[in-house]
Amino acid sequence: MTQRGFRDVLGRFGTGVVLVTAESERGPVGMAVNSFTSVSLDPPLIAFCAALTSTTWPAVRATGGFAVTILSDGQEEICRTFSARDADRFAGGNWLRTAAGHPVAADGLGWLDCRIRSVQRAGDHELVIAEAADWSLGAETRPLIFHSGRYAGLTERSHAR
Repeated sequence: MTQRGFRDVLGRFGTGVVLVTAESERGPVGMAVNSFTSVSLDPPLIAFCAALTSTTWPAVRATGGFAVTILSDGQEEICRTFSARDADRFAGGNWLRTAAGHPVAADGLGWLDCRIRSVQRAGDHELVIAEAADWSLGAETRPLIFHSGRYAGLTERSHAR
């Protein structure tokens, strides 16, 4: 029972990938997140986890709000850029702004503009719960998937019943 073994088991769970972005005092900041989930429809709540070691999350948290861009399978490179330390994450690309001023990738599957409701320490991460104040659908294509430490595509099989 090792930490690496635990991580490997959890890596078998395929997840979508999002960007969490905000307009901070020092300009736009953002990070890639795969621990994103919906929580509630009424009120519209989402959650994600941010590592305590993140150098980006404190700047996002300080704004009190952020945007989430749901990434498409064509956005692997932007995801890699947002996962790298010391990268110029907003160079190039096509960016839009939410009504609150947060940047969102224009070619994402959709976006949410959120206000932080609560942050709770959970082991080596912080669990963030936020309320979506605004949202929009984007491109109609397949999502970017992360599985077993790699990016993967989604193959449609059948509709859920």
